[in-house]
Amino acid sequence: MRQLQDNQLISKLQDGDLEALGFLYDRHRQMVYRTALAITGDPEVAADLLQDVFLRLHRFADRIDTERPLTPWLYRVTANLAYSWMKRRNRLTRCLKEMAEWLSRERKTTPDHLAEQDEECRWVQRAVASLPITQRVVIVLYYVSDLSLQEISEILDIPVGTVKSRLHYGRRTLKKQLGLQREMLPEVRGVL
Repeated sequence: MRQLQDNQLISKLQDGDLEALGFLYDRHRQMVYRTALAITGDPEVAADLLQDVFLRLHRFADRIDTERPLTPWLYRVTANLAYSWMKRRNRLTRCLKEMAEWLSRERKTTPDHLAEQDEECRWVQRAVASLPITQRVVIVLYYVSDLSLQEISEILDIPVGTVKSRLHYGRRTLKKQLGLQREMLPEVRGVL
């Protein structure tokens, strides 16, 4: 069953095969967890959201279109649950450790570098955590999850223009807070 495509596993899940849910969980859990962690900044909350996403996959399996890819659905549910969690708690997140690691993963791991990297992580975390949640979600999906503008648009169910706008303002705020030059945080063609 491991070699079956997502749509085939969804069909099996729709027929009540819980083993299919296990294979889907194994296949997509890291992506869901990383996305939830990057948005919330809290490993415990990300683990809870991971479980919630797959509970919803089981609960709403009959509503999932097997002709469409599953990954955007998972991103959308993850982002929406994380957004709801943030809104309920009415607070900004502290951290996007994944984003900080992503920004600095190409470097050597000397003791001096590790100390510098820790400071960089805290610096980036504070800057990203200060973004409004709508901008933060787009920044995470674009930079951490490496999704296209169109994919983000579909996941969040917002127009591409809105994605571009949130990305633009989020980047602008990050550049200002981090003191970066324009070329250090790449722009998307047509955003500016």
